Amino acid sequence: MTDLPDTNLTMLTLVKPEGELEVSLERRPMPTPKSHEVLVKILATPINPSDLGLLFGGADMSTARASKRDGLPVITADIPPAGMRAMTGRIGEALAIGNEGCGTVVAAGDSPEAQALLGKTVALIGGEIYAEYRCLPAQMCMVLPDGTDPKDGASCFVNPLTSLAFTETMKNEGHNAIVHTAAASNLGQMLVKICAKDGIPLVNIVRSDAQVDILKGIGATHIVNSSADDFIDQLVAAIVATGATIGFDAIGGGKLAGQILSAMEVAAVKRMTTYSRYGSDTFKQVYIYGALDLGPTILNRAFGLTWSLSGFLLTPFLQKAGMETNMRLRKRVVDELTTTFKSHYSHEISLTDALSLDVAHAYNAKRTGEKYLIRP
Repeated sequence: MTDLPDTNLTMLTLVKPEGELEVSLERRPMPTPKSHEVLVKILATPINPSDLGLLFGGADMSTARASKRDGLPVITADIPPAGMRAMTGRIGEALAIGNEGCGTVVAAGDSPEAQALLGKTVALIGGEIYAEYRCLPAQMCMVLPDGTDPKDGASCFVNPLTSLAFTETMKNEGHNAIVHTAAASNLGQMLVKICAKDGIPLVNIVRSDAQVDILKGIGATHIVNSSADDFIDQLVAAIVATGATIGFDAIGGGKLAGQILSAMEVAAVKRMTTYSRYGSDTFKQVYIYGALDLGPTILNRAFGLTWSLSGFLLTPFLQKAGMETNMRLRKRVVDELTTTFKSHYSHEISLTDALSLDVAHAYNAKRTGEKYLIRP
């Protein structure tokens, strides 16, 4: 620890009781690893949609303004009353940000598990990673092969394990094909490659011709453009062709989840030999795992009575899946790190760049094809 700086630059988000959100950088004391912990020098950490939810919360970013404190940038924005009600539990508590990243273990506790990681390049998960260093339990790290580019290791957990969790959930619940929305995202492209390799039929829903071209370029078979006039007809045809009865929706708000259930029902009814006023007996499941649309989820219940709409989050899935499944999925991520699970970044920025107002507005827009990587 003698060669390390005394302080650790860390990004924090704070909800103030007067209805303001403040995102800032603070020089905190350098942590010392306990017996079971390691200290990782962060080399790369992505900005995922899940990070933005904590970073800017329910703030109205059109009111955002920039300032400085102790020579470091600060962003402040107003929070409307609805946002304040949703964030009551975090008022007055400065929270560190960043779900995952990649770095080098520079110090370790005295346990054999921690000592074994000293000097290794690791992917890590566990929050508070938008910082120069992160101290955390050794079990929260995944050792990467020597020579791994930190850019390749930065997004090892959230998108790769979520996309694998989709196929695991599909199999565990007895489905045979998947519908996925926002399918041109980094996660969506990983899912296309997983399903192609594993022989799983996949219906990809995108919102533009440009995104159709992206997925065609990586070999996707069933691609449906939600902005097309015949979107519903396209969706039904793709579900008929694949037999998909489970969907994963990154949008959340609006009509799309209900449209997927309705299309699944149309496909199921086509297979029925006798009429039922209750609709088909085919079970249809859609999981909402994102919130690209923060509006209400609208269901026009034209899909019978055998269906479910639920939320999906990676951490509870991994907890239920057990250690054996966790290790199997992690191994696959490492084995296919630069192929199936390679992430692509449009911008690389520093911690201070991330709190530039123009840059913050750009990555908060969550545009397809624009993914930001922080290099502390």
